[in-house]
Amino acid sequence: MITALECNSQTATDDGQGSQMQYLDTEIETANSQPIATPSTVGPGSPPERPEGLDGLLTAGTSRMVKTREHLFKAGEPRCHVYRVESGSVCLYRVIPDGRRQVLNFAFAGDFMGLGFGAEHACNAQALEPLRVKCLDVAALTCGLESSPWLGVELYEAISRELTVAHNHLFAIGQRSADERVACFLLVLSRQSARCGEEASTVVLPMTRSDIADFLSLTVETVSRTLSKLRAARVIDLEQSIIVSLLDIGRLERLAAGESAIQPARATKVQLADARENMPPTRL
Repeated sequence: MITALECNSQTATDDGQGSQMQYLDTEIETANSQPIATPSTVGPGSPPERPEGLDGLLTAGTSRMVKTREHLFKAGEPRCHVYRVESGSVCLYRVIPDGRRQVLNFAFAGDFMGLGFGAEHACNAQALEPLRVKCLDVAALTCGLESSPWLGVELYEAISRELTVAHNHLFAIGQRSADERVACFLLVLSRQSARCGEEASTVVLPMTRSDIADFLSLTVETVSRTLSKLRAARVIDLEQSIIVSLLDIGRLERLAAGESAIQPARATKVQLADARENMPPTRL
């Protein structure tokens, strides 16, 4: 890159070359002693600062509270806002005319909802627990996209993540067994807990067994039976039916990958003796 100082030195005349070069040396030394201009210190005509993106727009957005089992939006309603979950969790689902329901996904803190370019919402969003979201007007988002390529990149990345999740889920329900689906589901929740700064070995289930069944395309009975099998095998432990302790994450990962099957843990001699003592007397 040719600077203004270099251009001036090239136009110096032969007669005044020495004095001009001395002047240029002084100017260069002065310029080098000045702090380098940053986006926040540049003057008029300099490139603008890089926009803050989705987070910056959402900071200026409004907050909304939603009670448990109330809907944030429903399928067919005008898509006026994009939402980011601040706290709580959401069940995203669709219902076909005969009443059957398919849970598409669950949204947790940090997740976006309502992304897309349709005029209407394609699914329902129901709060699984007290919910707080940030709301960004779609018109404001559109204006931001027109003026900021960086915002377009962020939006592309967010939608790409949603598409990847959808592909993984489609593969899971199409090719995995019931045991593998439940194991995958618990691992996803474990990673979500870690992302929120919580213990990865403890998973909270704000959704019902019916919600899980409709998400994994299983029956409620199969979900409950699989969780009981994992508990009997000492892979997990259940507390109050909503708190799951992952006792052996490595084994759970192997189950999810189809590398092993759920095998009940072997009882110790003491446990077998206790069981015999607690057996009712046999009638002859």
